[in-house]
Amino acid sequence: MPRKIHGHETAQHKLKKNYCFVCGSDNPEGMRLKFTLDDERQTFVCRFRLSKRYTGPPGHCHGGVIACILDDAMGKVNKLRHVVALTKEMTVEYLKPVPLKKPLRAEGREVSVHGRQHINMAEIVNEKGEVLARSRGVFIAIDPEKMFGKFVER
Repeated sequence: MPRKIHGHETAQHKLKKNYCFVCGSDNPEGMRLKFTLDDERQTFVCRFRLSKRYTGPPGHCHGGVIACILDDAMGKVNKLRHVVALTKEMTVEYLKPVPLKKPLRAEGREVSVHGRQHINMAEIVNEKGEVLARSRGVFIAIDPEKMFGKFVER
């Protein structure tokens, strides 16, 4: 059964507000995407449609927006380990143009963990199940109190 996951919080770290461009419910200019955890597959899933606001090539999404969505999908995966981890690097394969105004799905999953280093991957898929874009990222677990203490509720 999918469970809704809120923003960038973990069980141990609560944010006062979430202004994330991709998933922040407090960002009036953001995308406000909502991810759920598929417990059985240990995958984070988001179903969405992109408006013309995100246009790159005519009728299709801008590559930078695609990268943002994939980065957020991969970042959610770190919640499985109850850590806050930041993107160190990521690669994106743009396989097919990502259409506007069509049903899409983003999925993020864990590849491996080596100490503080978390390697995750994500895909954007169309309603036919075709992979339109794929990413792989390296995330480094951090101490959010040290790095973002003034933004975290105590």
